[in-house]
Amino acid sequence: METNWLVVLGSALIPMLVGMIWYNPKVFGNAWMQAAGLKEEDLKKSNMFLIMGVTLLLSVFLSVALLYTVVHQYYIFSSVLGMPGFDDPTSPQGKALADFFALAKGNFRTFKHGALHGTIAAITFALPVLGINSLFERRSAKYIFIHLGYWVVTLALMGGVLCQFS
Repeated sequence: METNWLVVLGSALIPMLVGMIWYNPKVFGNAWMQAAGLKEEDLKKSNMFLIMGVTLLLSVFLSVALLYTVVHQYYIFSSVLGMPGFDDPTSPQGKALADFFALAKGNFRTFKHGALHGTIAAITFALPVLGINSLFERRSAKYIFIHLGYWVVTLALMGGVLCQFS
């Protein structure tokens, strides 16, 4: 199964685009700064080039991981990876795999389905990580929910794009 790297890279831009809107002072930016104990002067002191570069790199990692969550056909592929003959299209295993992919290629490959799995990932992965870190940092529920909302929207959009266009 081929990975469409342009879609993966394109979906990695979604966290930055959603973040520009979500953390804008006119949306949740002021509430987030208050909950985080930050002031605008604190943000101006940061190296935004470094922050955005690392954010993009980590977003690519996230996009690759989410791809394997929202596209079910990758599960089958990963199950037979390394099996003798799976990469030989003339072998019985290669023919069976090709037949399966021909039959199931478009199953569950919609934006809506990917958005559902992205939302589930936000609730089952992002919320526990955010919640645990926030509890130890003594952050408020407001802080957690501002970030959780961001991740629900972001991962739903990423999942939708990855599932529809991969």
